Amino acid sequence: MGPSSGRPRSVLRGRRSECDVLARLLDAVPTGRSSVLVLRGEAGCGKSALLDFMLERAAGFRVARVVGVESEMELAYAGLHQLCAPMLDRVETLPAPQRDALRVAFGLQEGDAPDRFLIGLAVLTLLAGAAEEQPLACVIDDAQWLDRASVQSLAFVARRLMADPVALIFAVREPSDELTGLPELKVEGLGERDSHLVLASAIRGPLDVQVRDRIVAETRGNPLALLQLPRVLTPTELAGGFGLPNTAAVATCVEQSFYRQFQSLPDDTQQLLLTAAAEPIGDMTLLRRAAELQGIGGDAAAPAVAAGLVELGTRVRFRHPLVRSAVYQSASVDDRQAVHRALAEATDLVLDPDRRAWHLARAASGPDEAVADELERSADRARARGGAVAAAAFLERATELTPDRELRGARALAAAQAKLLAGAPDSAQALLAAAELAPLGGIRRAGLERLRAQLSFLLRRGNDAPSLLLNAAEHLKALDTQSARETYLEALGAAIFAGRLSKIGGGVADAAGAARTAPRAPQPARAIDLLLDGLVRRFTDGYEAGVQPLQRALRALSEEEGRSQDDTRWLWLGCRIAPDLWDDESWHELATRQLRHARDAGWLTALPIALTYRAGVDVHAGEFASAAELIDEADVITEATGSPPLMYTSLVLSAWRGQEAQATALIRASIEDATARGEGRAIALADYATAVLYNGLSRYQDSLAAAQRVCEHDDLGLFGWGLIELVEAAVRSDRPDIGATALRRLEERTRAAGTEWALGIEARSRATLSDGEVADALYQEAVERLARTRITVHLARAQLLYGEWLRRGNRRVEARQQLYLAHNTFSRAGADGFAERARRELLATGETLRRRTVETHEELTAQEAQIARLARDDLTNPEIAARLFISPRTVEWHLGKVFAKLDITSRKQLRRALPDSSSATSSA
Repeated sequence: MGPSSGRPRSVLRGRRSECDVLARLLDAVPTGRSSVLVLRGEAGCGKSALLDFMLERAAGFRVARVVGVESEMELAYAGLHQLCAPMLDRVETLPAPQRDALRVAFGLQEGDAPDRFLIGLAVLTLLAGAAEEQPLACVIDDAQWLDRASVQSLAFVARRLMADPVALIFAVREPSDELTGLPELKVEGLGERDSHLVLASAIRGPLDVQVRDRIVAETRGNPLALLQLPRVLTPTELAGGFGLPNTAAVATCVEQSFYRQFQSLPDDTQQLLLTAAAEPIGDMTLLRRAAELQGIGGDAAAPAVAAGLVELGTRVRFRHPLVRSAVYQSASVDDRQAVHRALAEATDLVLDPDRRAWHLARAASGPDEAVADELERSADRARARGGAVAAAAFLERATELTPDRELRGARALAAAQAKLLAGAPDSAQALLAAAELAPLGGIRRAGLERLRAQLSFLLRRGNDAPSLLLNAAEHLKALDTQSARETYLEALGAAIFAGRLSKIGGGVADAAGAARTAPRAPQPARAIDLLLDGLVRRFTDGYEAGVQPLQRALRALSEEEGRSQDDTRWLWLGCRIAPDLWDDESWHELATRQLRHARDAGWLTALPIALTYRAGVDVHAGEFASAAELIDEADVITEATGSPPLMYTSLVLSAWRGQEAQATALIRASIEDATARGEGRAIALADYATAVLYNGLSRYQDSLAAAQRVCEHDDLGLFGWGLIELVEAAVRSDRPDIGATALRRLEERTRAAGTEWALGIEARSRATLSDGEVADALYQEAVERLARTRITVHLARAQLLYGEWLRRGNRRVEARQQLYLAHNTFSRAGADGFAERARRELLATGETLRRRTVETHEELTAQEAQIARLARDDLTNPEIAARLFISPRTVEWHLGKVFAKLDITSRKQLRRALPDSSSATSSA
């Protein structure tokens, strides 16, 4: 290695294949091919030496290097800040949401806690922009010790890099969940011959062959161990075979060797190295100040540098992470506390209060309220930067240092909430258990119950959450009116998800009955108060009683001005209530606003849900292509963020498309998953999709059975939809008795709702059970009313049913008119099953009509097609990049391939080359 690396070149002996991989990886970058690799291997195997080798070859590259430090794992985005600091002069070029997220995360400005995946997107854009000027090599050594927020963001970046001249290389000891699936190169021990040569390079005297073979076997060819273990053995032991090394772990043996070197240094030098080991960022100025506070002389560093244990330049760099570990772990508790105390005193309270607080916490020998209070303030700052992991760590340590039992319980509860947000449910549950032992006041005790229930719902969305939330709400009633009402609404929301799988006392009716006793809403009532009151009426006094209160709640949710974050949080519920009220306008408005708000706020964790809700609107509007684009976008995000895919709208879309194989597979998977978790509403949705699928495929008996299952329970929104399918399937299955009963239940709802959608559906359903002029008039009414709505697929089904009825009455000319309209709508949308029904009926009237063929551009990949459609809809490359979580350069690269495949030369020609659709994606 070069002289600056601190590692002898012999560490790379026997690593030709690994060096070749890194060389090829690096050579590909300037050609516009991103390179990502994870080097995995035990401590001392040569990962850091391989990184040094790669960087020596990186002539013409801009280099950014990060080294993870174990003691810094709790400081949110500390590693990411190390990587990005040299490029922060470019931060103003980022799109505003990304710029603000990154600046807040790095503490450069105040603001709401940013979504961690938006931060990842900001880093992707930042790195891609820097690489446009000069190829970029990013090296992350000891990634297992990066703070979790940083490694999650960097893993996000690694999965989204494509056509950018960026090399991103991680070195880790063990596999990690965040880096799973990335290209990996395992760095193993050297072969026997190379091990002998490395060992010989470290020994200046005779070496017994048996001792040599035993050392090679026990180190498993680990290069650093081979270089360091001879330092542990005496010349006599090496030459004569006495006192062979034991079978302790390689890392422990190597640390022992480094520790012996450390022990041989003067006392001041040892104290200086211990201080440097406790200071994770390698700040020379800070180290000097801390050394002066401890009375350490300016020449104390020389022996450590001469021994090759550390390099002191602009930053402190240990020869190997195991040197730092050996120095720090071998020190006594008192010595470690002393250096942390000095580092805390040397750290600027104004510029870096959080690092100061952390050093104070490590210096504390017992409970210390002053330090705990500082940690709590650090947690507040970490939360504001979106550092949920750091906030949780600060609060957890603050809890440990709090002397007062009641305050300790309160901080444990706050730490549990932070752990839940940080994605550490096991730690959250442990802290809840600790909080439960404390003498908490009434409101905190109720808050603990609420948090435990929220934990259950968020983890499983299962059927135990409603009862737990109801208990918490009951205890909050006399303590905090607003929190009590919010918790009752959470219980109702959880009960709606649990549906038919609700446990005793946790069903929707039970939750609504309990919520009826909630304190009165404050005035003016918030949107969530109106939602609660409306749902209580809906599920206790019946559907009709809930219509007007819920309509008021939807209007409140739709108001742009004055909407609070709490109101925004409940937009999803509004998107469930609107179709239950047959209110297509509110459904469209709320879903569109939810999507726009999620985009504008950069809430990438909420964005997939908003996308799928808006996709549901598009399915019923007959805009299947737009719905598919939104679902694809949601899938991109869930894949990039490692979240489970959302199948709900996908299975409904597949059903409407008549894709039996795909739909039944999704339906089966959804039912199995929902049953395991206790989410009954998902089972109802799967049965509704089944009913639609088989009505479209003219398999009415199968549709009838599925629709009957839907209508066994009053699931919000789905019950009314199930009745529609039940009436049609029953009539076509020669079961008019079942159809008539279903119609009466349907009319109770449609007349109460009174919308064009509701009354149009009612007229259509009544027509199927009527004859003569009555049926004719009802079909015409249905077509007229549904034509005034956004629910295009139901208009087309009314035209299909009307055309079928006219054809059976031998009114062929009139039948053709309705059937043509239905066939055109279904064909344009891609509803193949219903389109085929219309085609068969047209043939029966004497018309000739070929089967529908969909014009597709099969040469385009799914991502190319998505990018092409967005470009066609006038989105710029940066806008497309932000939407699809790739870089603008990657968009440009994909568009080049699109132009070549479609034989066009400009964006303007995309409108001609690609079929247009009323896509919601550009407007939302």
